[in-house]
Amino acid sequence: MEYYIKIKYEWCKKCESDNLKLNFTNWTSKNNEIDYLIQKMQLLKISSFDTGFEWIPYKQFSNIKKINDDDFTKIYLAIWKNDFYYCEYFYEKEHIKKLKSKVVLKYSQNITYEVEQSSHETYGISQDPITKEYIMVIKNKYCEKCNEEYTDTFNKWCKSCQINDLKKNFTNWTSGNIIIDNSIQMMQLKIDSCYDKIFEWIPYNQFSNIKEIGQGGFATIYSATWNDGPLSYYQCEYIRNKKKVALKQLYNSENISIEFLNEVKGYAIGNWEKILLIHGISQNPDTKNYVMVLDYAEGGNLYNWVNKYYNKLDWSYNIKALLNIMRGLKKVHQENIVHRDFHTGNILLMNTNLDNYYISICISDMGLCGDVSNTDQNNIYGVMPYVAPEVLRGKPYTQAADIYSFGMIMYYVATGRQPFCNRAHDEILVLDICEGIRPEINELEAPKCYIDLMKRCWDSNPNNRPKATEIEKLIKLFYDSYSSDFESEIEKLIYYSYSSDLESAKEELLHCDINE
Repeated sequence: MEYYIKIKYEWCKKCESDNLKLNFTNWTSKNNEIDYLIQKMQLLKISSFDTGFEWIPYKQFSNIKKINDDDFTKIYLAIWKNDFYYCEYFYEKEHIKKLKSKVVLKYSQNITYEVEQSSHETYGISQDPITKEYIMVIKNKYCEKCNEEYTDTFNKWCKSCQINDLKKNFTNWTSGNIIIDNSIQMMQLKIDSCYDKIFEWIPYNQFSNIKEIGQGGFATIYSATWNDGPLSYYQCEYIRNKKKVALKQLYNSENISIEFLNEVKGYAIGNWEKILLIHGISQNPDTKNYVMVLDYAEGGNLYNWVNKYYNKLDWSYNIKALLNIMRGLKKVHQENIVHRDFHTGNILLMNTNLDNYYISICISDMGLCGDVSNTDQNNIYGVMPYVAPEVLRGKPYTQAADIYSFGMIMYYVATGRQPFCNRAHDEILVLDICEGIRPEINELEAPKCYIDLMKRCWDSNPNNRPKATEIEKLIKLFYDSYSSDFESEIEKLIYYSYSSDLESAKEELLHCDINE
């Protein structure tokens, strides 16, 4: 008896191999070398997700169209009406048959070598009945609009065609402000992947269920339903679906400012998942204030989250959360940007799941972000306990100042207490911070390695603070070490659960401290 290789699909490699061998006598290319090559490739490509490999009669192709002008290699696009089983998609143990698919026909002067060396998904071999040349039948990798290779073959997405489509659409919308229009157009043309969100001008009447959820010094935040929803690339085309979003309406922004555009650009790196994603810009028709349309964070900010669930969060969750935060900050720093206002209120949880496997955290409030080379902004912003001592002394914000802030975030995550929560945020606290006073913590509240890293982050000398890349590696090491210890304890419990010594299992469980 043979076991299924793919239990989910009840698929057996040995049976598939035997079936292929039995079928060898049912087809032929009338060339022994080609037959042998196809048989070899069939047996090599056995998998429940492989597309197979076969001899394909030329008469199965239609709508054949040449797509290159190269005299050395002839390449055509064609429609293939095939009768073979297409293993990439099959359901309930039945192979899908008789599909029509667009394929590439590549004429070859050395078919054996090209088939064996090909990095493309190849369906099989055919032969031109007139020229007698052999042909590789390859998964289509050419754009139907421009006949150039897809930027993303799997998703059939062409960057140059997408950019051309966006340019053609520029005349179909306007914000009524040329500065806004130019900014949106510039951001749209930066698209580099089908997974990138397309930044848009969004008419305010597309929002419903608008509710105020918070106020800050510079803006009011609302939740809303975007009825059309953002453009998303799905199954080889752009679609829209209704989406809950956050609307950040900046005070007195009816006259567009450099600060507003800087914040928009700061969020624009949010196509990377650890920075809050911005979908576009709108304008409140009543106040005339401009509005940033952002992803909605279901879990709220880190301050409220930890304050609410501190006793339910274990070290595995805490370390994974910090790892996500640091990856976001690393991305900001890799863009040669300083955040300048990095604290627990500006870190958002995108879902409400307490399982560390589903943690999704984003950095927000990019309004004060600036280039690392810009040392002119000497105004002090932010929450005092999170502001680095050199900034409190009047020196410019640097990436090292963001690292200091991260050290304070580490403190809050470990203890559930805001730094200096028992002190007034006044001039005396500023002096103490500048003199090297830091929040107190002991090894009963956090592991020594964690405390050591935290103290390096809030070192008084900015040059002694670790870089974001080093911190990420160390936190990843903490997480892997913790997970490994946890798994070893679980393995012990599983072992005992299968033994007859149940008392030993109970005793082990009582003495197992996975938070140690």
